[in-house]
Amino acid sequence: MRDMMAGNVARYRKDLGLTQEDLAKRLGITFQAVSKWETGQTVPDTLLLPALARELNVSVDKLLGYAAFPGGSSFYDEDYRKEEYFWGVEPNRYCYKVLEMMPPVRPLKLLDIGCGEGKDAVFFARCGYDVSAFDISEAGLEKTRRLADKARVSLRVFRADIWDYRLEETVDILYSSGVLHYIKPELRDEIMRNYKAHVNENGLAALHVFVEKPFIPPAPDDNYHHLWKSGQLFTYFHDWLIDECSEYVFDCNSSGVPHKHAANRLFATSPASPK
Repeated sequence: MRDMMAGNVARYRKDLGLTQEDLAKRLGITFQAVSKWETGQTVPDTLLLPALARELNVSVDKLLGYAAFPGGSSFYDEDYRKEEYFWGVEPNRYCYKVLEMMPPVRPLKLLDIGCGEGKDAVFFARCGYDVSAFDISEAGLEKTRRLADKARVSLRVFRADIWDYRLEETVDILYSSGVLHYIKPELRDEIMRNYKAHVNENGLAALHVFVEKPFIPPAPDDNYHHLWKSGQLFTYFHDWLIDECSEYVFDCNSSGVPHKHAANRLFATSPASPK
C-alpha cells in the first residue's frame, strides 16, 4: 500500500502541475513530508487523507489505488447489472494454455487483472489455483462472487482501477484478457515494470491486448481504448522466455454493434535468477 500511495501522490500532483512545495503549502505541512510520501518513506496521516485527495482532485479511494472508471463506473456496468452474464460463463480458451503450461500440481498464486464477471477467475479457482482477481466494476465483482458461490470455490476479489493499482505481493501467474488497452500510454511503462517485478521466478505471464491496425475501424467503445502497437507487448518481455506471441483478428458484438478487433496474445515465462 505504501508504494502504491507514493506513486499516486506523485502522479496526481504532477498531473495538476504542482510542485512538492505547492502541495505542502496547500496542506500546511513541509515539502519534506510530501517528498517522504512520494518516496515511500512515510504515508500521510489518516486524518490528512481527505484534504490530500481534495487538493489532488481525486477521491480517497482513487488515491489508495481502489478507484473507479472515469465518470465513476465501468463502461460495462450497465450490462453487468443484468441477470445474464454478458461474457457468458465459459472460460476463455487461453485459460487452457495456462493450465497446460503451469498446472496446479503445487500451490500457485494467480492474479486475474480485469476479471469482468469472473468466468476465467472462477475457472482457475475450480482447477485448484489460489486466485485473486480485481475489476473496476462492482457489478462485475458481485457476479464473480455469485459465480464462485455456485461453483463452490473461494477466491479473493476486490475493486481496483488498473490506472492506479500496483502489485505489492508476488504471484506465480499473471493473467489478463482484453483489459490492458485501458491503460493510458503514459502509465504503460511503469505498470508493466511493476507487473514483471512481481512475478515469481519461473512464473508465467499470460496476456491478451488489443492492437492498432489501419484496416480495422474503431470499435464502438473506442473512446476508452488505448490500443497497443504490434510487437509492443513482446518488447516488455524480451528478457523472458517467450512461449507464444501471436496476432490475430476476431469478430466482436460486445456493444450490440458487430465489429472487429486485432489482438496480440503472449505467454512468457520469467527467468530464474543466475546462480
